[in-house]
Amino acid sequence: MTRTTPPRPLDVEVLFPELAGHRGTTTRLHPRPGSPDVSTSSVGGPMLWPADEPWPECGEAHARGYGRRPADIHRWRRIVSSAWAREQDPGPTDEERELLAELHLEHRIPGLTEMDPLPLIALAQLYRRDVPDLPPGPDGCDLLQVFWCPFDAHGPGRYDLELHLRWRRSWEVGEVLAEPPQPQVVGFDGFVPEPCVLHPEQVVTHPFAGLLPESLCARIDAWEEALEEEAEQSADDAAEPIGYQYDLSIPPGWRVGGFASWHVTDPSPMNCRACRTPMDLLLTIDSSEWDGGSGSWKPLEDRDLPTHRYATPTGVVVGRFGELNIFVCPTDPRHPHRWSIQ
Repeated sequence: MTRTTPPRPLDVEVLFPELAGHRGTTTRLHPRPGSPDVSTSSVGGPMLWPADEPWPECGEAHARGYGRRPADIHRWRRIVSSAWAREQDPGPTDEERELLAELHLEHRIPGLTEMDPLPLIALAQLYRRDVPDLPPGPDGCDLLQVFWCPFDAHGPGRYDLELHLRWRRSWEVGEVLAEPPQPQVVGFDGFVPEPCVLHPEQVVTHPFAGLLPESLCARIDAWEEALEEEAEQSADDAAEPIGYQYDLSIPPGWRVGGFASWHVTDPSPMNCRACRTPMDLLLTIDSSEWDGGSGSWKPLEDRDLPTHRYATPTGVVVGRFGELNIFVCPTDPRHPHRWSIQ
């Protein structure tokens, strides 16, 4: 099934014609649970990975022998989803609760040292033929594969992510690795994605307000303040005022290209550390496809679905239910990427 973004509540370029000069596009990926294969773009699906090529591993020293088992996480999610989908007496039974408690236990792997091989988790793979805003890869590569370490124990503060991007030419892959290695345990459930098929949709987007020219940003702020005052005086308490950030500029959810949101921190320059070129947003990994503040972006096909059960199809959680923006150098995609959590 395709996914269709509803028309915006109003045409923001009519209100602020200058925004036409800042217009861009982004491809909403719309991941939904399914059974992808190696030939399709996916989140949490099997990778088109050569059988004779080493699987990526985390090379940093950190604890990696204590956590939940990935298979237990998947099974826990399936049981919870099925339990709440029942029409009669929805919710886990007493027997299911006992099983869920068992599946939620953490386990210790004896003898595993801080430098033992730790396979990275396959997070997503994206074919250019499926994703209009996916930039060209180096040397004609048409496939981007994204991996991460299942422990946030990296960097100076030991709380950072470890991301690995792999570009490849899909037509060069011969025999595919049938059973990729998996970590025995993970440090956080949110690192384990559920297999999802994608329904890419290209939509118009506009920059984060704080990155627009100062005079234009001030006019948008004044317009929003006026709408909020009107809403406070309105008799319709249920009416939510339209906002540039949540309704008219940057869509929520997993997406490729477009503009990064800086709604948690102030905008930060993202320049390539190799050549100092301003970097482009490659991929946004979001903890949810929509929430109470961004419901106007909910696809038409999903408009009758409640937020609390259906807005988190991938099972991936970034930070405290935020989003991860990954940036790449437009001059040379082989230069080191950068990222920001919002």
